[in-house]
Amino acid sequence: MQPRILEVRTRILKENDERARALRAEFLDAGVLVVNVVSSPGSGKTQLLQRTMTILREQGHAVAAIVGDLETDRDAQRLAKSGAPVRQIMTHGCCHLEADMVKQQLTGWGLSELDFLFIENVGNLVCPTSWDLGEGLRVAMLSVTEGEDKPLKYPGLFNTSDMAIVTKMDLAEVCEFDRAAALQSLQQVRPGIQVLETSAKTGQGVDQWIEFLKNRRCEQLAT
Repeated sequence: MQPRILEVRTRILKENDERARALRAEFLDAGVLVVNVVSSPGSGKTQLLQRTMTILREQGHAVAAIVGDLETDRDAQRLAKSGAPVRQIMTHGCCHLEADMVKQQLTGWGLSELDFLFIENVGNLVCPTSWDLGEGLRVAMLSVTEGEDKPLKYPGLFNTSDMAIVTKMDLAEVCEFDRAAALQSLQQVRPGIQVLETSAKTGQGVDQWIEFLKNRRCEQLAT
């Protein structure tokens, strides 16, 4: 059975990659920067995204989000507090988002009217690694509560990400977080990867994150 399973998986991934390439071309043509955020459950990605989207909107940028969860729309409700349009994907057991799922959620949205589209992927450090969503930026998040060796345990995610964000830095001291060890783990897995240290609660690193996003979009528009 193993060769047959491999054959089916290869075909499914190939189909997803083709759809993702079409989506990427559509996003680039519309001038929207699509950010795929991947992390484990409870890493703080929803809180950071809510703050990010609120600030970008206050600065005059058009922002939207798609949220993936196995069940409930709780995270979508939280992101909607930013005032931006948000759509929820409930995967009902599927451990990742796929390009076709994203495509279906775009109906009725004018992509050319958006500056940023955030995709909050299903909380998982393994499955989303293999699934291209047509994003222009993939971000891996690591919280101080998860341990400094998380990149070493899940290298696939960090190897396929454009940058890493360390979250919940306000808890670093109480968690006895070894910052140097965490940064070393990230660089060991992905030498040269850009790392931002943030706290959505205190605002640490948020301004740098916002500027990074705006600069990345300008670079995309210039290509």
